[in-house]
Amino acid sequence: MDGDSRQRLVYGDHSALAEVYESYGASVYAVALCVTGDTAVASDITVDAFVRLWDRPLAYDPSQASLKCWLAMLAHRLAVDWLRENNIAPGDRVTADRPVALAALPDLTRQAVELAYFDGRTYQQIAIELGIPAGTAKARLRAGLRELAAAL
Repeated sequence: MDGDSRQRLVYGDHSALAEVYESYGASVYAVALCVTGDTAVASDITVDAFVRLWDRPLAYDPSQASLKCWLAMLAHRLAVDWLRENNIAPGDRVTADRPVALAALPDLTRQAVELAYFDGRTYQQIAIELGIPAGTAKARLRAGLRELAAAL
């Protein structure tokens, strides 16, 4: 579906965007909400993520990640950018409840995911904080996202 959706978006098929939003809009919003803790900002970030997909569908490469994962990463990046632009430290924001699915992740993977999505850390910062190589931090984040996607 992801490759087909991308192709349809490239050709300007509005119904493809509607289908993608219907499938992944809630996930994108959840990521933005977890990072920002603000429902209005999370809504804006969700819209921005889908506008970016519509404007540049070739930015998504189906061989690199699923569309759901790519949109979640985009939402996370946009949310962290919003925190930085507004000089909001992760500890200063209202936090949304952490999803129950996180509890099922292995401890090391859960730590990496929580640092990235709840504390706004980059994978390089996670590597430093956990004392692991950057590649390991990135791998733990990817594994965590895959496991969460499968659980949800």
